[in-house]
Amino acid sequence: MPQETAVYTHGHHESVLRSHTWRTAANSAAYLLGSLKPHMKILDIGCGPGTITADLAELVPDGRVTGVDRAENVLDRARATAAERGLTNVEFATADVHALDFPDDTFCVVHAHQVLQHVGDPVQALREMRRVTRPGGIVAVRDADYSGMAWYPRLPGMDDWLELYQRVARAGGGEPNAGPALKSWAMRAGFTPERISVSASTWCYSTPEEISWWSGLWADRTVASAYADRATAGGHATAERLEAVSRAWREWGTHADAVFTVPHGEILCRKE
Repeated sequence: MPQETAVYTHGHHESVLRSHTWRTAANSAAYLLGSLKPHMKILDIGCGPGTITADLAELVPDGRVTGVDRAENVLDRARATAAERGLTNVEFATADVHALDFPDDTFCVVHAHQVLQHVGDPVQALREMRRVTRPGGIVAVRDADYSGMAWYPRLPGMDDWLELYQRVARAGGGEPNAGPALKSWAMRAGFTPERISVSASTWCYSTPEEISWWSGLWADRTVASAYADRATAGGHATAERLEAVSRAWREWGTHADAVFTVPHGEILCRKE
């Protein structure tokens, strides 16, 4: 049976969850929301701390949402998120997207945000997502494109960050530039082109509060998260290099004219 071969680059350090808990259905799944109906049964893959999952549960009050993640420890955070919001139509479990423990044709919508960039076989993952989706249902996927990220001012240390991050992510078995590849992966997974709707959207950080938050979490992540451990253990960077990159993030965050954009590819795939 297929199983995950990649490692999750980021891990679940506080600096990672700081960004993941910011995510909502509105800022991370807007391309999907117009397709939702109150009765739907939804599978949210790679749910992490569950903020998007909880939003989806509120949007399908007569349906049910199942959030799954490979990491059991982060699911406690997701359950707490749902409990704090008084949601009773949501549940959480561990799962590997390459071999989902659900019958064929189970869900109306299968959703994955920022997941396929981290898996070893995104085509197999999409095959599994397609398998557990009901005929006429939707597979919805959104992933970033690190190669398209843009920022100002262009500090040299930030260029070093991007080169290093992509190398570490690929060494772990992932593909950090997943966004533009989603349509190709979906076609290889069995979806026909006419049943794939492609779109793109961008996170843009530009206010003083956003810049401070974004620069701070990446400065911390660069030296204190699982990513930092993988960078040094894999021989991709020394601790000194990571410290230099972290300082570049903090310096960039002091500029009043700073802007950072994160592009995403999105696909809505209808199962025949």
